[in-house]
Amino acid sequence: MTAAWQTTPDPEAFHAAAGTWLRADPAANSVILTVVEAMRVRGAPPGRDEALFGWWPGPGDVVAGAFMHTPPYPVYVCAMPPAALAALVELLAARGGTVPGVNGDRAATDAFAAAWSRRTGTAARVHRRMRLHRLGELVAPDPPPPGRAVVAGPEHRELLVAWYEAFAAEIDDPPSDFAGHVDDRIAYGGATLWVLGDGEPVSLAGRTRQVAGSVRVAPVYTPPEHRGRGYAASATAAVTRAALDAGARDVLLFTDLANPTASRLYERLGYRPVEDRVVLTFDG
Repeated sequence: MTAAWQTTPDPEAFHAAAGTWLRADPAANSVILTVVEAMRVRGAPPGRDEALFGWWPGPGDVVAGAFMHTPPYPVYVCAMPPAALAALVELLAARGGTVPGVNGDRAATDAFAAAWSRRTGTAARVHRRMRLHRLGELVAPDPPPPGRAVVAGPEHRELLVAWYEAFAAEIDDPPSDFAGHVDDRIAYGGATLWVLGDGEPVSLAGRTRQVAGSVRVAPVYTPPEHRGRGYAASATAAVTRAALDAGARDVLLFTDLANPTASRLYERLGYRPVEDRVVLTFDG
């Protein structure tokens, strides 16, 4: 019997089928794991009811690959065999929906983009080059800048939504309704602010829920008028410490390779490169 993609819009069903396989490599699969976990806990965000998840059954029906598509974001592909990748291109092309781009495992991303371009005639271009980092040993800024770390609460909701929107616009991510995402982060203490002595927040560092012993730091945002003063480093160190104190074995984060200043900042904090990735956008 020829293998075929098994798909579902239900993150709970996807987790039941593919969760063990994904958790075997929590660093490589951090994005899909944390997105699925958030949706399992709080449901799909507004406008994400078209989400699709899939897993590829290998020999003995053991999962050998997985993907997710949560419009308007790119398709996210995990490592998978060539036959699965070719079948995924056909599956998504036949559905007729918009596939704005692809992200994830580097080899699978490149292969999907090439196959998608051949299948649809659309060209792929680089949207963002990223580097995945894993914490070695945390080295907090010494001395830290003025201020203190504060776990964001409901009183910070409006500010967090505005900063999430500003961050997404700055990195050219699709516009989204971040209110539900912010509410979720506040609910489990997943957003830390660096606050000056007069109570003014000047930087944000977020963290995902812990999944398979791993936490990913995201986003890190400082308004332009407050940059260059060490606030982001201290906010990131604080949220990293919170993740470790909560029992995380691995703390991860992505950097944009177009921003070497940020990469150096995280390396000073003790983060070490793991692998490079690319987000590709389809034109046409």
